[in-house]
Amino acid sequence: MRATEIASAVTARRTTAMEMAEQALARIAASDLNAVVTTDPRRTRADAEAVDRRVTSGETLPLAGVPVVVKDNIWAAGWRITQGSRLFADFVAPEDAIAIARLRRAGAVIVGIGATSEFACKGVTTSLLYGPTRHPLDPRLTPGGSSGGPAAAVAAGLVPLAIGTDAGGSSRRPPAHVGVVGFKPSYGAIPYGPGFAEPFWRISVIAPIAADVADARLAFEVMAGADPRDPDSFDLRSTAAGTPLRLAFSPRLGLDVAVDDEVSAGLQQAVDRLRASGLAIVDKDPIWPADLAEDAVMPLQHAGLAALYGEAFRSDPAQFDPDIAKQIERGLGLSGSDVGRALEASTRIARAFAAFFTEIDVLLAPTVPCVAWPFTQLGPSEIGGKPATPRAHAVFTPFANHAGVPAISIPCGRNSQGLPFGLQLITARGHDRLLLDVAANAECVLAGLI
Repeated sequence: MRATEIASAVTARRTTAMEMAEQALARIAASDLNAVVTTDPRRTRADAEAVDRRVTSGETLPLAGVPVVVKDNIWAAGWRITQGSRLFADFVAPEDAIAIARLRRAGAVIVGIGATSEFACKGVTTSLLYGPTRHPLDPRLTPGGSSGGPAAAVAAGLVPLAIGTDAGGSSRRPPAHVGVVGFKPSYGAIPYGPGFAEPFWRISVIAPIAADVADARLAFEVMAGADPRDPDSFDLRSTAAGTPLRLAFSPRLGLDVAVDDEVSAGLQQAVDRLRASGLAIVDKDPIWPADLAEDAVMPLQHAGLAALYGEAFRSDPAQFDPDIAKQIERGLGLSGSDVGRALEASTRIARAFAAFFTEIDVLLAPTVPCVAWPFTQLGPSEIGGKPATPRAHAVFTPFANHAGVPAISIPCGRNSQGLPFGLQLITARGHDRLLLDVAANAECVLAGLI
């Protein structure tokens, strides 16, 4: 059952939050994906019982009884939240993040905590604390990262809804790899925190992951809206579509990067089908400043990690995932001017996207250039027949974070081995509801391809 269906059934008292929670707990217990790393059945049952009492008393709850998995870097009061790190192995969140409190008020029931890579800083969901999370369609593969646990939990049918974070594509790429929907809202559309200090300055967002756009939208509407505790949060205005809506397709997002042939062909087929449905889609690339690539902004992540965990790393490097340790080491070696140049690159990305969205309403592009790869590797060894660097799988998602704009990944096809990939839709900051409208329409048109 989808989240919308569960909420309707619980509200109509055709089922109960307790029954939905018990079923989700049973599915999680039977799963060997390592998608959900912490459960607390006693707490979950108490929360479900409270939701049933609220429904019986006549409350209207948009997420009544919907089982939810929360990523292991978002505070949920009373739950062990570790960031996938040995440093926080025994940490219990003292309060809810604002978004989680809003989910609870809407009737959602947390049934588990979803795996993340350490500090959400890696494109494969594995950690020294919990080990690897596996792909629902092939246990030898990764669902990607860092929200691999939440994405795999939804794709495997353990829960209808999960909440991740996205600072560079962490809640778009894993959904694309496992065949579900991942929505990165505008920066500030959903309040961030209270929670852990962030190594990502002003780019990370709370992101719903669901089986379809309607469920992602339901969760978003519950969590969205300004809160005085987050000075970057704001209230969205409804944004009506232009007449006609201006859409563009960029097969490589204007970047000189490799894409697997089957992914490229599948994306083109999806766009052709959208055009055949009546959408006027032009071919148009964003124009980026010369020599601008993700490498230009990666120092921000490394510097952030070093600022937060450099001293702990110096004291005991063995506490850290070796891949994260390398990032911290890089961060410790950066100069102030290195960080300044990375901040300037981030600003240039935002300005380039802003200019593009004066001419186009919605941009269609790949979410990922490849399908899932073995979980023992940071990335595929090659993409598009060319040797691939460890971050080559992530090329199409980070720019949206640095621009603060909303982006959503929807399933749009599978390769010859049956592995999914996604179509990414992007629009201007604050136009989240317009983007969700377009994505819902595209989802219906593309249903036959997935």
